[in-house]
Amino acid sequence: MNLMGSLQQLGRSLMLPTMILPVAAILLWLGALPWQEIHMSQFGEILLFCGNTIFTFLPMIFAVGVALGLTESAGIAGMSALIGHLMFIQATRHYLGAEFHLGVPGGILIGLIAAILFHRCKNIQLPESIQFFGGPRMVPLLMGLAIFILSLITIEVGPYMEKFMEWLSTAIIGLGGFGTFVNGVIHRLLVPSGLHHVFNNFFWFQLGAFEKPSGEMVFGDLPRYFAGDPNAGAYMAGLYPIMMFALPAIALAIIQEAREDLKPKIRATFMTAALASFLTGVTEPIEFAFLFVAPYLFVIHALLSGLSMWIAYALNIHHGFSYSAGAIDYIINFHLSHNGWMLIPIGIAYGLLYYFLFRWAIRRFRIPTPGREEGSKLEEWAGDIPYRSPLILQSLGGKDNIKNIEACITRLRLTLTNDRLMDIAALKHLGAAGVIRLGGGNVQVVFGTYSELIREEIKKLMRKDIQQVLFNAPMQGQMIPLEEVPDQIFSGKLVGNGVAFMPEKGELVAPVAGKIIILYPSLHAIGIETDEGLEVLLHIGIDTAQLQGKWFTAFIKEGDRVEVGQLLVKFNLQKVKKNCKSLATPMLITNVDKVKSWSFAPYKAVKKGQASVMSVVMKEPSIKGGNAHG
Repeated sequence: MNLMGSLQQLGRSLMLPTMILPVAAILLWLGALPWQEIHMSQFGEILLFCGNTIFTFLPMIFAVGVALGLTESAGIAGMSALIGHLMFIQATRHYLGAEFHLGVPGGILIGLIAAILFHRCKNIQLPESIQFFGGPRMVPLLMGLAIFILSLITIEVGPYMEKFMEWLSTAIIGLGGFGTFVNGVIHRLLVPSGLHHVFNNFFWFQLGAFEKPSGEMVFGDLPRYFAGDPNAGAYMAGLYPIMMFALPAIALAIIQEAREDLKPKIRATFMTAALASFLTGVTEPIEFAFLFVAPYLFVIHALLSGLSMWIAYALNIHHGFSYSAGAIDYIINFHLSHNGWMLIPIGIAYGLLYYFLFRWAIRRFRIPTPGREEGSKLEEWAGDIPYRSPLILQSLGGKDNIKNIEACITRLRLTLTNDRLMDIAALKHLGAAGVIRLGGGNVQVVFGTYSELIREEIKKLMRKDIQQVLFNAPMQGQMIPLEEVPDQIFSGKLVGNGVAFMPEKGELVAPVAGKIIILYPSLHAIGIETDEGLEVLLHIGIDTAQLQGKWFTAFIKEGDRVEVGQLLVKFNLQKVKKNCKSLATPMLITNVDKVKSWSFAPYKAVKKGQASVMSVVMKEPSIKGGNAHG
């Protein structure tokens, strides 16, 4: 795995321990309520104690979380990280004193060691007499040795490391507002790759130190904020205007610039995305709507994000969050803020700026945001994830092409054997807002907040021993449900089941590989038998048999072997359209008794040969033979 791929995996793993932070924030918020007024002061103290406990053990939480995140939740890796962290903390405290801390980065390091040892050892086989200690059970043993060595090194160089971290923190904090500006710009620019989690880790969990009244030291902008440090929150406050106001304003601009006929659908999709950004700070569904079609606009967005951070710093605003800078965190953590109310007028000003800027840019530069032109779509999934997931799997190159698949909130994170086997057009056809290649087979596919559900469905498919047949688009045009074909024989599925297409060009290509078993003399219909034994009928137009082959030219004959995308028939689109009932072209499987389940892509425009428009799972391995019917 290359460096970018490794950082991608690390960034994903950091999400797991971060998810516990909202629990701490809620406990601290509840604990700060005036319980003494109802004579329940001890209840409030317990809430505060429990919330602070999470921050006290945050390095350990990150150690275990990173180990689990990098090993697909392997329990023995998590246990090894826990043991390793306890050993490391006790050793360094005993020999360096309680004042020495590696904090969350130390926890991440220990989690990484546990994950690396797990992947190195999980398949090791020892002689039968000692095999009990082989495989994953070797991880805790080697973890003890690794932590012993790490502790020795840390005890020797620890004082120098501490001085370096103090110097680095002082230097960065000394940059003042410009430092927050740079932080905001880089943070935003790293969002598409998902590496902002790695970048933010230093600022949020290591930068700066604060001694609590109890004498406990806390590090990082985020823990210091919740510990009551009046100087904390500088690297978080400026994100609130962006998450709560700027990104929702972009969503409103996209809605207003959509075509009138598509505006209701775009409104439903992007109002949901705007609400998610406002409440929870999840911004990727909106950002990916314009990132790939107008990257220069994303750069401006990054600069404005940095400027928001600088403005918050200049106005002495200190506000923090446990998860992200949404309204929920804003309200829950407001009691710890300083000048936090100023973020609302700043946010309103940012919202107006973004709204008019994006409306102008979309119109001036004809940016194909959703609802205006083809491309960069965020579709309503309407609960059909189980039906699209087989098609998504095939668009990724099939289960044999996937080494690893994980998901964070808005994207699939994959390691592919060969990322060139991935069909990006098909993925976008299936609802992906964008695809990011990081090199070395590491890929991210943005499906919004449905990504984790898609991952689970794909993992189910990968575990099953299924025989799946994928169908490409046989022509360029609009894919429509079979029920919309103006012929009762086809729409009633009396011949077979499948989909249909309204052609835009007079070319028909093979949707699957197989053998031509029927070529009608009128050349309007072709039967293909696949290697799996499926009988596929392609029928150009309705009532076209009467044309007797006029305006049709065949490029194959019965008995020929054809491959996917191979040209089968050309026809004069305008002449045929004028002399037949309809150009609707069904693509049917006629021996439906062999099919266990069906999957269909969204019914919209497709290109000739476009992958993953229909997929079927076979009931059982089939025996070749039979005839197609027309």
